[in-house]
Amino acid sequence: MPARKMRVELFDSEGNRYTIAFEGQITRDKAVRLLDLVELLGGMPGESANPNLGSAVVGKSSSRFEKVRLVIQKSFPLVWFSSRDVQSAYEQDLKEPISLSTVSTYLARMSNRGLLLRNGEGSSLQYKLASQMPHATIKQQMK
Repeated sequence: MPARKMRVELFDSEGNRYTIAFEGQITRDKAVRLLDLVELLGGMPGESANPNLGSAVVGKSSSRFEKVRLVIQKSFPLVWFSSRDVQSAYEQDLKEPISLSTVSTYLARMSNRGLLLRNGEGSSLQYKLASQMPHATIKQQMK
């Protein structure tokens, strides 16, 4: 089987360009990792504004992970918060249910990626935004 190539260019809100190139055996797992990176840098293009989140960008096709991240940015920009706080803010802002276990999973992933600071243990975990998160878009396609 011939080697495949995949190249993705991301641009953040400050105009910085990130280029990622894969060459060889491209598996589903590798593609998912790439999409996780895109999500980490701020999401996908084509998102529309949602008045419930003020100036934050949320579209119907936005992932739940992205919606949780935006709710955190809007509701808890400077303070410590728990998974229950995020669940409540998400359900109030977006008018859609989300389970506490889903919120907890996303918060753990955000913490592992360096987006959130984590403090405490067990059911007393608290989180705080680590810093401003850049917004990125995909520029190139798969070859």
